[in-house]
Amino acid sequence: MRWSPGPFSQGTAATARPLVIPVFIPHEGCPHECIFCNQQRISGQMGPPVTAAAVGDIVRTWLDRIRPERRTTVQVAFYGGSFTALQERRQRELLAAVEPFRALGSVQEIRLSTRPDAIDATRLDMLRHYGVTTIELGVQSCDDRLLRLAGRGHTHTETTRACALINAAGFTLGLQLLLGLPGDTCASLRRTLARVIELRPSFVRLYPLLVLRGSPLERLYHRGGYRPLGLDRAVLLAAFLKKRFDDQGITVVRMGLQPGPELEQALVAGPYHPAFGELVLARLMLRRTRRILAAMPAGQRVVMVINDRDQSIFRGPRSLNIKRLKQLGLLDRITLHTDPNQPRQTVGVQVAG
Repeated sequence: MRWSPGPFSQGTAATARPLVIPVFIPHEGCPHECIFCNQQRISGQMGPPVTAAAVGDIVRTWLDRIRPERRTTVQVAFYGGSFTALQERRQRELLAAVEPFRALGSVQEIRLSTRPDAIDATRLDMLRHYGVTTIELGVQSCDDRLLRLAGRGHTHTETTRACALINAAGFTLGLQLLLGLPGDTCASLRRTLARVIELRPSFVRLYPLLVLRGSPLERLYHRGGYRPLGLDRAVLLAAFLKKRFDDQGITVVRMGLQPGPELEQALVAGPYHPAFGELVLARLMLRRTRRILAAMPAGQRVVMVINDRDQSIFRGPRSLNIKRLKQLGLLDRITLHTDPNQPRQTVGVQVAG
């Protein structure tokens, strides 16, 4: 394989990205203890509930880090907990803390996460009043048996109703899914996939289930009642879902939990990797490459073009993709070019002369 940069691969200005300002409210509002949950460990937030003053300080700190000319859209995101299950006074307190920044035009959007059974028309009207634009639902699964085993406290019927209300009200809808719940099978995963597509979210997040210290799942795991996914299996399932969602125009915005010392210290078992999403993207890139070569006449040389920022996922972790292509006798057929104008995570093809 020959590896060469495309003609426009150097000196390209970085594209301005939306700035997401995270505010963590771990486990606030949630009336249930799901079998897998330890929100404090997941978010790394172990202190008292965040105050309105602290929200203002967080927003100002993040705005000071990024020069205005480097921003397109600024979004304050309330993560953790179940925002709309909080008392209304508490919801208004947190949202009002963002209002001065919205009035100045320095913050344009607000995102929050919540439960499907904590959504109704009255709550949505209040959220709209405070400038909320995006609502993420912790759906986890669309299979009622798995929801019951996980202690979620809601059903798929409530998920369907909440999604319909959110979409009808004009919010951007996101869904969070867990891979490897107790009792999950290929059949239940396919049911969840089909039902999520029917719900028409704008985006999804995919998280492999981890056994965390202090969660009910840890006790089940130590009793031998739960066997977590292996890392390879989790990557395979995430790649399967991402490909289907991509085909449906549903963006997968994250795969795997945000790494951090609190999470790693609490990890008991499960398919954790600090670059889980990159493992999935590398697997998909290898699959695309093999399919392209399989469609070509035997021995035909191919020029492949990837985005210059996709070199690591083309190579794969520890260059495993390159090694696999070599094992298959395919590597010498490829001349690789990089070009920042090639869409991310895609492969352009030219037949070599």
